[in-house]
Amino acid sequence: MKHRFLSTAIPYVNAAPHVGFALELVIADVIARHQRQQGDEVYFLSGTDDNSLKNALAAEQAGVSTEAFIDARAKEFRQLKGVLNISYDDFLATSTDPRHAPAVEKLWHQCDRNGDIYRGNYEGLYCIGCEQFYTQDELQDGVCPEHGSEPVAISEQNYFFRLSRYQDHLVRLISSKEIAVRPTHREKEVLSFLESPLLDLSVSRSVARARGWGLTVPGDSSQIIYVWFDALANYISALGYARDEEAFDTYWAEADRITHVIGKGVTRFHAVYWPAILLSAGLRLPTEILVHGYLTVDGQKISKTRGNTISPSDACDRFGADALRYYLLRHIGSQRDGDFSWSRLAEVYEHELANDLGNLLSRATALGRRYGPPVALRSSLVGGLSLEVAKHIDEFAVDRALDAIWRAVTATNAYVNQTEPWVLAKKGKTRDLADVLSELYGTLSCIGHALIPFLPSTARRLLSAVSSSSSEQLFPKLIR
Repeated sequence: MKHRFLSTAIPYVNAAPHVGFALELVIADVIARHQRQQGDEVYFLSGTDDNSLKNALAAEQAGVSTEAFIDARAKEFRQLKGVLNISYDDFLATSTDPRHAPAVEKLWHQCDRNGDIYRGNYEGLYCIGCEQFYTQDELQDGVCPEHGSEPVAISEQNYFFRLSRYQDHLVRLISSKEIAVRPTHREKEVLSFLESPLLDLSVSRSVARARGWGLTVPGDSSQIIYVWFDALANYISALGYARDEEAFDTYWAEADRITHVIGKGVTRFHAVYWPAILLSAGLRLPTEILVHGYLTVDGQKISKTRGNTISPSDACDRFGADALRYYLLRHIGSQRDGDFSWSRLAEVYEHELANDLGNLLSRATALGRRYGPPVALRSSLVGGLSLEVAKHIDEFAVDRALDAIWRAVTATNAYVNQTEPWVLAKKGKTRDLADVLSELYGTLSCIGHALIPFLPSTARRLLSAVSSSSSEQLFPKLIR
């Protein structure tokens, strides 16, 4: 039995969750469910990044305490587990979970003992949205390339992490794929970034600038630990690092695979800063970093100021969790940017889910009820479907995995039209009819098992209908 650790990134809670993070959750969920299907023990983690300045500023703007604001927002992110049918094993909120602060403190001390933390003066351009410093060369027309806002000039005394010490080591790790960054073009971006000299990383903020929110630097109450040093530690704090380390040993130190699923905007933090911190602390490194693209809405970047955020709860209320999962997984996918639109989601629901899959199941089980279900099941239509799906998931290509499943759905619909089992029944060709029903039920069973990681509720209902020849409407007609 293999032991695997799998995580999403932890989002800021300065705003309500939107479909961009839903994409990350469902991609990670597919991987976790698939690995469990293979018989692996999986520790699947999500959570919220609470200790950031942008959260404190959002609370100020809302006119409530930072604690109350974050607790309310974190609750909304927790609820996504039920809304999207996510199978994570643990959820860690960095401001309230008692496991977190001791782990961050221990990680700090380990890096400090290794001579990688020192105090110095810092001047730079800081983007609050990204919670990171930028050089002038990294800006686009003087603004943050991620948020389009002008960074703030900061000058203060901070603690620094000797990131520069690990540059060559990081290049070797990534180019050798000891840390696999996928897809390949993301790996190339990281290696391109590492071609320039790395600057040491500022890992603290003054209490005044941090609005007094966050974890204080051990031994220096005037400084708050930089949110990313804090946040990245969630992956090991949840496993009991610095406390009861049995889970840490099983799912990190001795794990067969350690996987982070992240959005492209935080690649540098996970592929450069996080491995360097782990190297300094003498800890095991992640084995793979899977980077998905961004989601736009009707061609525009998701933005609270534009008012174009889409609530996952709203989408699931209208179409169901599995329909949203399918749309995100197949039509956005795990490797590229993609666009969300209500009209496209409705089109996909009606044509691909209700018509292609839903009607196929209805036709097959209606035949089974009328002529009797098959005694034995076989499937020559799907071939090596399960192996193909597994291969695509392992290659971080969830859209191609669903493409393969839908080719089987299309082939099965064509098979029904070609064989015309109702005609076979009318002509009394009972043996031929039995063969057709055996193929139909067998193929639908294979499709159902292949769909389990992607559309878990739909797969369960499909398999139940096949086993009992019951009438099951997988995707009801939309009410306009």
